[in-house]
Amino acid sequence: MSPTLEEVAQLAGVSRSTVSRVVNDHPNVRPEVREQVWEVIRQVGYQPHAVARSLVTSRSHVIGMIIPEAVTTLFTDPFFPLLLRGATEACNSHQYQLMLSLFMANTDRQEIYQRILRSGYLDGAIVASASLDDPLIPNLLRDQIPFVSVGRRPNERIHYVDADNINGARMAVEHLIRLGHRRIATITGPLHMIAGQDRLSGYRQALEARGIPVEEGMIVEGDFTESGGTAAMQRLLPASPSAVFVASDTMAVGALKALRQANRRVPQDIALVSFDDIPIASAIEPALTTVRQGIEQMGSMAVEVLLSVLEASSEEETPAQRIVLPTELVIRASCGSALSRS
Repeated sequence: MSPTLEEVAQLAGVSRSTVSRVVNDHPNVRPEVREQVWEVIRQVGYQPHAVARSLVTSRSHVIGMIIPEAVTTLFTDPFFPLLLRGATEACNSHQYQLMLSLFMANTDRQEIYQRILRSGYLDGAIVASASLDDPLIPNLLRDQIPFVSVGRRPNERIHYVDADNINGARMAVEHLIRLGHRRIATITGPLHMIAGQDRLSGYRQALEARGIPVEEGMIVEGDFTESGGTAAMQRLLPASPSAVFVASDTMAVGALKALRQANRRVPQDIALVSFDDIPIASAIEPALTTVRQGIEQMGSMAVEVLLSVLEASSEEETPAQRIVLPTELVIRASCGSALSRS
């Protein structure tokens, strides 16, 4: 059985209220008494009760990670475990806990918002993979709940951390152009999400900069899933692209399946470049040329930004922090070599 506050007080030779003040970092405790109490706490392994402590400090030291995706998506897309790992490590280093909120369906969202976010139990939240029209974001702003978005948001009041999706996508398509490709198609991410829009924008910019017409028939919307990548690739094949920029590695895996089913070789018949550099990108055959984004770094940086927001005075008018992390093109086998293309 763990020791109680009263037992710590007895061992330290002080009152229960003094131990409470020490635990909650109250200034009205003499330094020598404070050290004496902490020495006993370390010796006996006393753990302050989080809820009781939050009543004094107005902090629960719990951050919520909210991912408005179906549970099945969360556990099949490697992006989210990497993001969670980065956020968890940052929380651990600051003695915070990370609570994950999942959704079974859209109807869960309002219930979770009322039960968790508006309860005051969380100090703040990190919101990942939210669509541009998700009502969660305006609700958080309305209720003045501190939060950070993983993903760029157009609202100037929102703190966010994101990868440089536009330049990353542009870099990928420019690489295909340098290899001689002119008929370059793309499988986009969901266009109701900013990442999908930004990666499509980068694709368009790369073609336009080289005077290559953008053909709408070479653009097919995907959904960041493997099955979505397969379906999108099947729709693109009649357009006869020589290369495809796929907006995520997970979709690229699905695109490879569609190409194999159609007896199309990669990269000999169609070159592929994708985005993310999740672990499967280097393990699949052929290994994917892809744009590397720091997924774990985004998770940890989101926590750091949120904690800085929590530490700021409520009366301070501080501008929203907008952090955009650089991306890097990792060249592997799926793009092929520099061949002349018509």
